[in-house]
Amino acid sequence: METTRRSLLPEGDRLPATAGPRGGAAARLALATAAALFASGLFHLGVFAVAGGPWDGPVSWRKPATFGLSFGLTLAALTWVTSYVRTSARTRAALLGLLAADSVLEVAGITLQAWRKVPSHLDMETPFDSAVSMTLAFGGGLLVVILTWFAAAAFRRPPSGPAGMALAVRAGFAILLVALASGAAMIARGVVLTRTGHQLAAYDSTAPLKPLHAVSLHAVLVLPALAWLLARTRLSAPARARTVAAAAAGYALAVLAAAVWAAVSY
Repeated sequence: METTRRSLLPEGDRLPATAGPRGGAAARLALATAAALFASGLFHLGVFAVAGGPWDGPVSWRKPATFGLSFGLTLAALTWVTSYVRTSARTRAALLGLLAADSVLEVAGITLQAWRKVPSHLDMETPFDSAVSMTLAFGGGLLVVILTWFAAAAFRRPPSGPAGMALAVRAGFAILLVALASGAAMIARGVVLTRTGHQLAAYDSTAPLKPLHAVSLHAVLVLPALAWLLARTRLSAPARARTVAAAAAGYALAVLAAAVWAAVSY
């Protein structure tokens, strides 16, 4: 049935063999992990609704809720999107496994500190808190390595998929790199301030970059999803490609606006 459906699609619109939830045990495990992380985020939204407390600030139920939701959504998106990236199945499986484990590490550390009612990042008050902060920083560095590798692979060879998908995947990864850079900048600036005895200033220093980080984080899902949805319309392939290009340009402008806001806020 699947082979017949593929053969009816135009050559440029045929889906990769590993598209969607397929792609072996690693992809299935990554999707299951993503679902668990998303469920954790929803659970902590419920905890916030019951327990109350501030939404902003370094100690808040917002952090396990939003990080669980965001990591769950991002891991699921990357599991799907990387099926269009031309790389070996073994390499993709290994990187997805690392990505899933790292996502659990990040969300678990943030959740642990939320229940302990202490900050999860930039907290050097005790040896244990320092260990958690450094572990989260290491996990963030590993994320940068994994996602940069996938981004490089996407630009090294054109991703497969329907009209506009190659541009959507490449633009999504390029914008995702902005999210990674802004996240690394927040951690680096905060660590410097913490090490120099400005703990409260370290927490406040991340605020201007948070909108940029949030806006740029999910382009890797939004743009490929648009290309996938357009492939199921009656639009011609050139029209679909132009629509994806316009969406990518619009998303890039939104990221630029967030970057300008961050620059003038410092």
